[in-house]
Amino acid sequence: MTKEELYQSYTDILKEELIPAMGCTEPIAIAYCAAVARKHLGCRPDKVIVRASGNIIKNVKSVIVPNTNGLKGIPAAAFAGIIAGNADKSLEVISDVAESIKSEIASALDTIPCDVVLLDDGAIFDIIIELYNASDCVKVRITDYHTNIVLIVKNDDIILNKTVSHAANACEPAAPSESNLTDRSLLNVKEIVEFADETDLAEVMDILKRQIEYNTAISEAGLNGDFGANVGRVLLDTYGNDIKIRARAKAAAGSDARMNGCELPVIINSGSGNQGITASVPVIEYAKELKVSEEKLYRALLVSNLITIHLKTGIGRLSAYCGVVSAGCGAGAGIAYLHGGDFKAIAHTIVNALAIVSGIVCDGAKASCAGKISSAVDAGILGYFMYTRGNQFRGGDGIITKGVENTIKNVCHLGREGMKETDKEILKIMLDEV
Repeated sequence: MTKEELYQSYTDILKEELIPAMGCTEPIAIAYCAAVARKHLGCRPDKVIVRASGNIIKNVKSVIVPNTNGLKGIPAAAFAGIIAGNADKSLEVISDVAESIKSEIASALDTIPCDVVLLDDGAIFDIIIELYNASDCVKVRITDYHTNIVLIVKNDDIILNKTVSHAANACEPAAPSESNLTDRSLLNVKEIVEFADETDLAEVMDILKRQIEYNTAISEAGLNGDFGANVGRVLLDTYGNDIKIRARAKAAAGSDARMNGCELPVIINSGSGNQGITASVPVIEYAKELKVSEEKLYRALLVSNLITIHLKTGIGRLSAYCGVVSAGCGAGAGIAYLHGGDFKAIAHTIVNALAIVSGIVCDGAKASCAGKISSAVDAGILGYFMYTRGNQFRGGDGIITKGVENTIKNVCHLGREGMKETDKEILKIMLDEV
């Protein structure tokens, strides 16, 4: 593959991953699936069945669905899509809901039966929604990632039936024809840094500008409002206004808002708004502090976003391994780049950060995600400043091994394979089954 082809692939990956979403992406994926089903049914259902994999159930259970007046849970997400969703708007499916319609969502919850069934077919990310009305039935399936509709059936009429590959969940590179996504196995830290140094920014300028605009706005909303546990505000009120605190606080504030019903969109990363916020807001804040050029900020965001995607690719979209750890490493790498750090500095930053926070578990989307973001960003920043002072964690220290790609491989194995049973136990605890 030529350098030009590689760089085009990196650009395509960014365009596929840095997309807008309003609300936590797992309930929004359910709302999107339900909206598509409602569109094909042609009327409101009189019965709903939602079949979802364990990780979907985990990530939807405790987070507020926006534009529902504070409702939580899978049925709320499904009815938001059915009653108020615009199927053509993908992950912004419920971004425009009139106040009068919000009450109809709650009413539907009370009057239309909705069964939630654990879908245990080996897929990490899987949603099947069935809507019934009289003699009609529509089934829609999303699998592997949030917008990947692979099946639409109305009665006996197969409208869409795509080949299903769970390679993204098994963390093996899928053929583009199966996954419909650019091959993420092309990513590596050295070439990510070279891409950030050399690529023509005209190709990625618009998506980076939108990321800055959207994710800064929700961060400010979190600091100015009263959302969840107000982690961002607590950090600033108790630890002060140093840039290392501001970077953590502003990222956490974005999650405070997003996890607790704020009706603003974010630009996501690896299917997650929290990861999108974590990979961008600390880098944006450091760029202001260091007074770097706009171009330098854009190139640092390329580093942070692509490092985040690289780390997440080997783990999978959903896992018991907290996704913002990857994004905190990405942010640390982007901050290192803003300081003039080269590949060596960025590689050591990533390894140091992974050594510190790779033990954080994902117990679903909810208010405490903001606290985990703060810790992950702190580890990214600490990882860089350790390196600048000649300190590092070395191969043989726990799961750390020689070479940044080898360490990433170890961490991905931990998150993908080692934490499978942990994932099951977390779900049991959340469903009061222990």
